[in-house]
Order: sequence, then C-alpha cells, then structure tokens
Amino acid sequence: PAARATTIRRGGERTMARADIALGGGLAALVIGLSLLGVGPDGPDGPPDWGAVALAVALGVAVAVRRRHPWVSLLAANAVTFAWFDLGYHGRLVTVAPLIACYTLAAHRGWREGVGGVLVTAAVTVLSVRVAMGGEWLDDKVFNAVPLEAAATALGAAVHSHRAFRAGARERAEQIAQARTEQAKAQAAEERLEIARELHDVFGHTMAAISVQAGVAVHVMGRRPEQAAEALQAIKRISDDGLAEVQVLLGVMRSENVRALTATGGLAQLDKLLDVAGVDVELSVAGDDRAVPVAVDLAAFRVVQESLTNVRRHSDASEVWVALTYREDSLEVVVRDNGSPGAPRPSPVGGHGIEGMRARAEALGGELTAGRVSDGFEVRCRLPTREVR
Repeated sequence: PAARATTIRRGGERTMARADIALGGGLAALVIGLSLLGVGPDGPDGPPDWGAVALAVALGVAVAVRRRHPWVSLLAANAVTFAWFDLGYHGRLVTVAPLIACYTLAAHRGWREGVGGVLVTAAVTVLSVRVAMGGEWLDDKVFNAVPLEAAATALGAAVHSHRAFRAGARERAEQIAQARTEQAKAQAAEERLEIARELHDVFGHTMAAISVQAGVAVHVMGRRPEQAAEALQAIKRISDDGLAEVQVLLGVMRSENVRALTATGGLAQLDKLLDVAGVDVELSVAGDDRAVPVAVDLAAFRVVQESLTNVRRHSDASEVWVALTYREDSLEVVVRDNGSPGAPRPSPVGGHGIEGMRARAEALGGELTAGRVSDGFEVRCRLPTREVR
C-alpha cells in the first residue's frame, strides 16, 4: 500500500507539472499572438520583436515553475511584466502572470507569505504605472490592478486553508482507524487469553476428577468390582464432557467472533460438578436465586470448579462448603475447606489458578480474595450482576 501510494503521488505530481507547462506555454503564445494582432486595451505600442518573444517565453517559464518555486515564479513574473511595459510592447495580458503567481504563493505557502507576495506585486504595479507608463503614483490603473492581486491572494489563502483542513481530517481519520485496529487486536488477544483460561479450567478440573475416580477404581477393583465399574463409567462421562467443552472452546477460537463463547459450564451444571468433586461438598444458596448475566454465571462456575480442583491437588481437606449469595447488585461465591494449616497451598499471589480466577473476576468489575482462615482455606469472590458488555 505504501509503494502504491508513492506511485500515485508521483503520478499526480507529473500530471500537475505537465499542466503548469501547458498553462505557461499557452499564456506565452497568447501574449505573443495578441501582441501581433494588436488585440487588447489601449497601451504602449511597439513592434513585437524578438525581445517581446523572449519576454513571453520567460513569462511562460515563470508560470511553469509556479508550484515548485512559488517565490521565483512571482518575482520573475513581476520582473517580466515591468520589462514588458518599460520596453513599450503592446498588450496587457502579461499582467495575468503576476495574478497566477500571487494565487499560487498563497495556496502553497499560506496567507502570511501570500501577503508578502501581494505587497511585492502591488509595489511593482505602482512602479510600472509611474515609471513605465508615465502615470501617477496612485493612478486609476493602480486601483484597478491591486484589488485583483489581493483577490487572487485571498483565493489562494482560502485554498491553502481548505487543503490544510482536509489533510488534518484525513490524518485524524487515519489515526482513528489505526487506534481502532490496535483496539481490535488487543480485544482479540484478551478474548483468546480468556479462552486459554477456560481451557486451563476445563483441563484442570477434568484431569483432577479423572484422577480421583481412577484412584477409587484401583482401590476397589478386587473387592467390589461393581463400584470399580461405576468409577470407570464416571471417568468416561467426565472425559466426554471435558472433550465436548474443549471442542466448543477451540471452535470459538477458530471463529471470527470470539465473543460468541457459549461454554457448557455454568451454575446450572453445579450439581454435576459437586457429584464428581472427590470430597464431601455442602452447598448453600441464599437470596433470590435468579438468572444472572452469562459471563457472571460462567465466571461463578469456574471459581467453584477451580477451587475444588485446588482442594484435590493441594489439600488434605475432607469437607468443602460452597455458598452462593444472591444480593441485589452482585453474586457472592465462597468456597471454604477444612484443610490443615500444614498442607501445601498455591500462593494467593501466584500460580495460574488463583490468578486466573482473580483476573476473571476483575474483568467483570468484581473482586476475589484467597487465603488461610482459622479453620482451613477460603476463596471469596464478588461479581456484579449488572449486564456485562
């Protein structure tokens, strides 16, 4: 795209250069032609000799370089105009060149330089009328020419302001588009990080539950084969559910709309989660059990799931208490176990599990704390239940 833009810009510059050359050549031809034909207002008469041709060509060159060298063009056009009248050649079409130069200088350099250019042109006009034409310092020719020069300069200044405004608007639009692109990239990265957390939770819970059930099967296989069979069936069910959830997450990751996430977890699945917890879990629900935003529902489920996984991995606890409290504007989740103080625990400020839960809660505007209490370990999470966008 950058190379294409450079090519387009160079093509535009060549086109404008050719247009200026054509304008300068056409003006020079008109000046010579009208001088030969004697067409135009009354003025100094003189034969259009080779000197007139040279001045006309110089005038055309001055106009042809007006965009690349505005000041050179203006000074040259004024010098040629003064020489034309001073040498007594017929025709006043040469005065068009200073008007073009005044417009170009203001259009390309702004009104400040445009004012300087029109002052120079007005001074040359006064000198031409007084010295070359023998008129008065403030002749009517001066009052006719100077307003035209001022108008050309004003028009150029207006064009310059419009171009500057348009360039600024285009730059702002590009900045906004770039900011939106960066925001979209950051949002996509955050959404994929969220999916990675989901995968961590799914794998962690699934493997921990399989480990518990496999341990049960190994323990009772010889004495109670029917209970071992139940444990193996539980392993199959847990594996199937975990694989299904992973497929959903990976499918969402491959899709264009990552926010279409509809994982299979949620508080509606809490009973199934507690059934395979591997420890005795007591659930209590307080407040008005109501529907909450999907993101909050999924986050609450994941907090309970990750907490139970940590209990199985890092604790010798035999009992866990899970409490859900529905408040007017929030949902509070508390998971507490009776693990002994000496048992190893994940650090509350490190480890992907607790940090992942905390990041999930903070992303929804909530908060999460985890640490030792007098009779075990507690994870406490508060999630606002306003609609999450």
